[in-house]
Formats: sequence, C-alpha cells, structure tokens
Amino acid sequence: MVHRFILNEVSYFGPGARKELPEVIKRLGKSKALIVTDAGLVKFGVAKMVTDVLDEAAIPYEIFSDVKPNPTVTNVKNGIEAYKKSGADFIIAIGGGSSIDTAKAVGIVINNPEFSDIVSLEGCAPTKNKSVPIVALPTTAGTAAETTINYVIIDEVNQKKMVCVDPNDIPAVAIVDAELMYSLPASLTAATGMDALTHAIEGYITKGAWALSDMFEIEAIRMISRNLPTAVAEPSNAVARDAMAVAQYVAGMAFSNVGLGLVHGMAHPLGSLFDIPHGVANALLLPTIMEWNMPACLDKYPAIAEAMGVDISDMTREEAAQAACDAVKALSIKVGIPQHLSEIGIKESDIDTLSEQAIADVCTPGNPHDVAIEDIKALYAKVL
Repeated sequence: MVHRFILNEVSYFGPGARKELPEVIKRLGKSKALIVTDAGLVKFGVAKMVTDVLDEAAIPYEIFSDVKPNPTVTNVKNGIEAYKKSGADFIIAIGGGSSIDTAKAVGIVINNPEFSDIVSLEGCAPTKNKSVPIVALPTTAGTAAETTINYVIIDEVNQKKMVCVDPNDIPAVAIVDAELMYSLPASLTAATGMDALTHAIEGYITKGAWALSDMFEIEAIRMISRNLPTAVAEPSNAVARDAMAVAQYVAGMAFSNVGLGLVHGMAHPLGSLFDIPHGVANALLLPTIMEWNMPACLDKYPAIAEAMGVDISDMTREEAAQAACDAVKALSIKVGIPQHLSEIGIKESDIDTLSEQAIADVCTPGNPHDVAIEDIKALYAKVL
C-alpha cells in the first residue's frame, strides 16, 4: 500500500516566533499582505501583536476581519474581493481555524478562479494551481489549520459544512507562536484543546492510519493530556501554552494526511445547523463515540490510555481500552466541557436532520467501525 504525507515546507515554533515574519516575507519574495483575521482578534489586540512586527519592518498590509466563527461562502467571497482590491501578493492568516480556513479558500480561488462559486471546492476539488502563498499564525491550540490540507466552509444555502481537501491549500509557512494564545479564555482553551485531542485520537484510529501517522498522534495525545488542564487553569503559563501549541500542530501533521472519523462527521452538522463551536461539539461527542468504536480498536486504545498517564500493566486489553475512554471523559469534565447536547440547545427533534448530514460527511467513512445512519441516531440520542 502506498501512503502520501504532505507537510509545510517551513514552520517556526516558540514564543515570539512571529518576529521571523520579515525574513519569511523576504524569502517568499512578496511585498504586500492581506491579513485575514476576525474582529475579536483585532479588538483585543492579538492581531496587533503581528501587525506591529510588519510596521517595524515597513511591510505594507491591509486587514480583512469579516470572518465568522464558522466561516461561510459569503465570508470567502468577501475575502476574495478584499484581496483583489488590496493589491496584495500574499496572505497572512491570524486566528484559529476560522480565519485560516477562510484564507485557504480565498488563496485557492484567487489562483483557481474556475472555483469562484466556492461550493465546487467541497471534497477533493481538482484545482490545478497552488494557493496564493499563505503565512499562517494560529491563535488557538486546536485546529492545526496552519499545517493541514483541509479547510471547512459553511454552505449557507444548503446549511451544511463543506469539508475541502486540497494539497494546494497548505500554507507556505506556519508560525506557531504561543504568545498569541495567552489571552484565549479558559472555555475556548478547553474547547480547542479537546478539538486537538479529537484530531489525535481519530487520526490514530482512522482506517488510513499507519506507522508514521501513529507516531505523531500518540505524542500529541501525551502532550495534550499533560498540558491542557494547566493551560486552562493558568492562561499565561508559558510552558503549558507552548506545549499545547506544538501538540495541536503535531496532531495536525498526521490527521491531515490520514483522515478523521465519526466524531468529526457528527460534529460538523452541529456547527452548520446550530452554530455550535467545533471544539465543543467534538469534545462532547468524543468519549461516547470512542466507546462505540471500541470493538474495532482494542489493539490501539491501550496505547491511548498509556499516553494519557494510565497504568495499564495489570489490565486486560479490554480493561485498558475502557480506561482510554474513561481518561478522555475525565479530561473533558476536568476542563469544563458540556457533557450533553441538551446543554447546548439541541433537541430530540433535531436528531434526524443531524444524522442525515453526518452520514454524508466526508470524515465519516474514515471511522474504524463501519456506521449506518441508525447508529448515528442512537449515538446522538445517547449524548442528548
């Protein structure tokens, strides 16, 4: 079997890494940036931490900050117009998955205008040209959008999340600077951190997983379980923040190449239909779906338990597998994630519509346990 593995050409890590921007831009041979970010990051000064570096180096830029938490086709089209009007020749994406995903879609369409309807990018679109160069600076430790070949955009007309998979969209450079994450509130730190854990676990057990991806995902699980509670409790803890920033990137390196599974398949409709934050949706679903997947994952779950600090030396394989599920649930509770869909406004009457979208989601086929729509309905009902 042949495996493909795609990574950024260049990435920078560490507190203060954003100061490498002028040299990065010089190396790329670019002159003016369109900064894609969201209004909150502008308002609270996070984007300024990056633009100050550009100002000091006299690098011109314009800012597009009309990005929603769950970005839409309209967001992307507005971003494309902003890029064209700005005279920019590259993009700097500052933010979580929403900003970076929007930047990816904008960059792809600028160089592949035949996809300007945006909706035709869903799935594995046959784009011919690489995106406009993107320098991605994540402000959350969750999505790993700065190193993945995936992005997610909501199709407002059909009320669904489009998962787009395209090697041409990977940012040219990733700058993972934990200082950009210090102001992240505890609830968002928890949700994005559990999103990263979901990426690592689903990437580890997906049908496409293999030795190289397993190596990355197990290390990501270990780093997240050790550092997420501290990052939530102590927002300015430099060690925990930096560890989470690296851990979510490590998880993304692998899942981007091997796919995900049913947790994401069921989480996406919660975002598209009810605007539930993606990290919260993933975290809420993860322990229950892990238990459902257990029969197909008995050989892998014990390693998850060990990575999360569980002593499995006296356990049977089945006991160690259950311990992995229990450890994930305990971590979720510890960092304050809701445990029931009803807590975030979902009703029993919503399950059929959610399930129809989940069974059709591009992530669902990667699940290690084959799934039917009735299984999905039962799982939604179990976490209601």
